[in-house]
Amino acid sequence: MATSPRASAQFSLILRVTSPAAPGPFAALVDALESAGGVVGDITLIPGDGPRTRELVVDAATADHAKQLEEIAGGVADVTLESVTDRTFLLHDGGKIVMGGKIPLRTRDELSMLYTPGVARVSRAVADDVSRAWDLTIKRNTVAVVSDGTAVLGLGDIGPEGAMPVMEGKALLFKEFANVDSWPIVLSTKVPDEIVATVAAIAPGFGGINLEDISAPRCFEVEERLKAMLDIPVFHDDQHGTAIVVLSALLNALKVVGKKPEEVKVVLTGTGSAGVAVTYMLLNAGITQVIGCDEHGSLHTGRTDLDPWRARYAERTNPTGFVGTANEALAGADIFIGVSVPGAISRDAVATMNDGAIVCAMANPNPEVMPEEIAGLAAVIASGRSDYPNQINNVLAFPGVFRGALDVRARAINEEMKLAAANAIASVIAESELRPDYVIPSPFDARVAPAVSAAVAEAARATGVAR
Repeated sequence: MATSPRASAQFSLILRVTSPAAPGPFAALVDALESAGGVVGDITLIPGDGPRTRELVVDAATADHAKQLEEIAGGVADVTLESVTDRTFLLHDGGKIVMGGKIPLRTRDELSMLYTPGVARVSRAVADDVSRAWDLTIKRNTVAVVSDGTAVLGLGDIGPEGAMPVMEGKALLFKEFANVDSWPIVLSTKVPDEIVATVAAIAPGFGGINLEDISAPRCFEVEERLKAMLDIPVFHDDQHGTAIVVLSALLNALKVVGKKPEEVKVVLTGTGSAGVAVTYMLLNAGITQVIGCDEHGSLHTGRTDLDPWRARYAERTNPTGFVGTANEALAGADIFIGVSVPGAISRDAVATMNDGAIVCAMANPNPEVMPEEIAGLAAVIASGRSDYPNQINNVLAFPGVFRGALDVRARAINEEMKLAAANAIASVIAESELRPDYVIPSPFDARVAPAVSAAVAEAARATGVAR
């Protein structure tokens, strides 16, 4: 049975209301909002004489639910709804990031050194030896966050302008979690040749390239070509960030249920950029039985409708040649991984999995199967949502990965560095602390980014990609 989504801060409103000084009307408002499923939080009384003006924070479950709560607030007797503010939009007002200088500029002498004429000597030094750009410019701590806006979150192709709030958010997370400076760069082209040429042209000013929200299969071509062209890390986070965090969660979840990677059967739904990368990382970690499924069923070498990227996927997976739906594939499986759409699997299918089943249902905002539906059927449940335990969140990976790569001036981010990152995230939780609802650390665990960066830097040195 489907369950209703929970109220959360992503659909949070500030309602400014005026009511008589007597408590009855305002109490009726709160009761009406909560009866309709709203979660009332902070209430602030605005000083003044006469009628009482208050601002109250109310969380809703969806955008439509928020609109419903707004209408309810406007219909309570003796309560006047003065204004409604969407708290999420308020946080984005004017953008989320700024650029600031590291050095105070107060005198003519400082001006002459920081800019003309003194800067000319520094520019000449870099021109004579471009490797000095790592020391004398922001290059050594700078990442370009690049998107064409074709695969933004669960929204799809919303264009470069629509992608900007997400890319700004990415830059904010880079700075907050790993002190990496990054710039959101959105491109008004979907042509792989043009994307590759543009990124290659701007690359000299950056120490790394984070590709973001570029749709499959173009994202595979764009990344492969840029990795071959550039001598700085190129990392498509939708692929590899997701894969790193999923593997880290599975490493700990397998310990909780007492299974080994080489023993388990995995079923995955969603064979786009994230699904392909997750699968290949699982294979590199020693898991051999993976069945990937799309809306037409399992991927296998007998299918004639696969593009070259998915045909390659079919050759590397599904060793028994299983043919059928994702629900059918789950019979006797140990792990389900969803990077697809709500409803991709059923509760009844989860019930056919082996004892000690692990379910990572990561479609956002609504997962492939709701955690409440499979409580008691799966031993460990993870999702992409912050309001459930075990959130699979890329912010656990990409800040530390780039921090480590930049610290050693890496030429690339290779498979060994990704595996090191996954193991580092998993190791943050001591084995004695592991439990079914705690197999992945919080994004706000201050130990994560330093652990990841150190492991990535060491792997870069060990594999010869560090400068």
